[in-house]
Amino acid sequence: MLRSRLSLLALTTTLALVGCSGGASTPGPDTNDTQSSAGSAAESGPQSGAQAETESSLDDPAEADPGDFKDEAADIVGDFSDDELAGSLIIGTWEGTDTQTPVDMVKQNHLGGVIVMGYNLSENPTKDQVTKLTGQISGARTKGQPVSIGVDQEGGPVSRLSSAALPFPPLMGLAATDDSDLITDATTVQGKNLADLGFTIDFAPDSDVTVGPKDKAINVRSGGTDHEDVAEVVADAVEGYRSGGVSSSAKHFPGHGRLGVDSHESLPVSEKSIEEMEDSDLLPFKSAVRAGVPMVMMGHIGLPDAKTTPATLNEKAYSALRETLDYDGVIATDALNMKAVPQNLNGGETVKALAAGADIALMPPDSGAAQKAIVKAMGDGTLKKKDLVEKSERVVAAQLATAEAQKSVQAGDSDAKDPKKVLTKVADKSLTVLKGKCSFAGTDSISIVGGSDKEKAALKEAAEAEDLTVGSGGTSVSLSPSTSAEVAVGTAAPWTMRSTSAKSAVTAYDSNPYALRAVAKWLKGDLEASGQLPAEYDGSDKAPDCG
Repeated sequence: MLRSRLSLLALTTTLALVGCSGGASTPGPDTNDTQSSAGSAAESGPQSGAQAETESSLDDPAEADPGDFKDEAADIVGDFSDDELAGSLIIGTWEGTDTQTPVDMVKQNHLGGVIVMGYNLSENPTKDQVTKLTGQISGARTKGQPVSIGVDQEGGPVSRLSSAALPFPPLMGLAATDDSDLITDATTVQGKNLADLGFTIDFAPDSDVTVGPKDKAINVRSGGTDHEDVAEVVADAVEGYRSGGVSSSAKHFPGHGRLGVDSHESLPVSEKSIEEMEDSDLLPFKSAVRAGVPMVMMGHIGLPDAKTTPATLNEKAYSALRETLDYDGVIATDALNMKAVPQNLNGGETVKALAAGADIALMPPDSGAAQKAIVKAMGDGTLKKKDLVEKSERVVAAQLATAEAQKSVQAGDSDAKDPKKVLTKVADKSLTVLKGKCSFAGTDSISIVGGSDKEKAALKEAAEAEDLTVGSGGTSVSLSPSTSAEVAVGTAAPWTMRSTSAKSAVTAYDSNPYALRAVAKWLKGDLEASGQLPAEYDGSDKAPDCG
């Protein structure tokens, strides 16, 4: 990753000079720790990426800059009523699969957007079903502020769109390729896929540095255990999302990966202050800012001097993000319906977040109550309208930039890389040997033991596609560290295979079809695993260097 290493060196040198001078898990399908349509003029209706007009003033979607839309955003926000101003700062959520509910939320509460979760879709959604939903939501507003349609589609365990989207590994899988250009190509493909489905925001990449096995919420979602390496991977991913035409969001500032408590369940508290994290956990966020990330997500993390207050409600945390990182883009909260935030404030949590420094309140428990609470807070002086106008202008400018980027993506589709080839290359280059030799001796038949029925069936399908015989004989392959076999195959964080007794062990970081095809090719002797282990943990020294 020579290109990224040189960029990171320049970045850290620059940030060391500017200092604080100021200026510019998935825990479950029903939780989110997050996280424009086309039409760049106030009079033109926003559309989903799949419906966008193809005329664009940009040659490259990565050139879309919110700063170029400041005046237009100011005109749009200047026409807002108080109700519209309040709603423009909220990205809402809804329960169930009813498609009219999010449309009504946008219309009635003037929401800046909504996020689509797994529980808003059928069990095995199709692309057409998703684009129909996003199209309806996008059409809920016909002028002015575009509608943001967000999704938590990191890859791996945090993939809300299931069968409707391309299957991507988690960030650690991308990191294992040790290939900067490939990481950017992969996230470009992912960004274009999401834009084509009608999404404008992907709440990714996860910019946390994991501590390894003790990390309950992040682990494989992180790019690894080394803050400099993670910073490189995050910058490469942000570059890809920009080229793909979706707005990315670096999360969870100031860093969740070293914490042993899941903020979905309660408030984790960092032992280090933000200042003490500046040369470690903050580096991936610094590199994301340098790469032009349009949004940073504030995490629900207590700090040493505010142990009972999540950073999402902590003014000092927002000030540190603005000043230490010289960041002038959009700041979103993590989901406000998580247990790390008080859930009985009837919109008060949103007011507190905006007062602290947030631009977007993500997933308040009740979007309607949150909007009304903002309007009331403007009336009694708790929130200053001038500050909310500035926030809204920042949000709308970013939405307009995304809209223009998506038009550019549509216009340039003929030059797009083949997603299947990119995903195959990612899978092949990320396969990492944990024990044994980089090349397997090769076999013509395998028996699959251990692991879930679903994963065993998926590996069987992948193996047969590579002309391996799958039955009761041949080389025994286990998908579980507790089941004895000749070969162990991991489909999650590499440390999950620490206890295997197998002489040979590999990890694919995920169980998507491309990852398992790479495993099958390795078992057959057709692929030499070259993945670089992105994490250090007790037992990682057993892994050979296959680079």
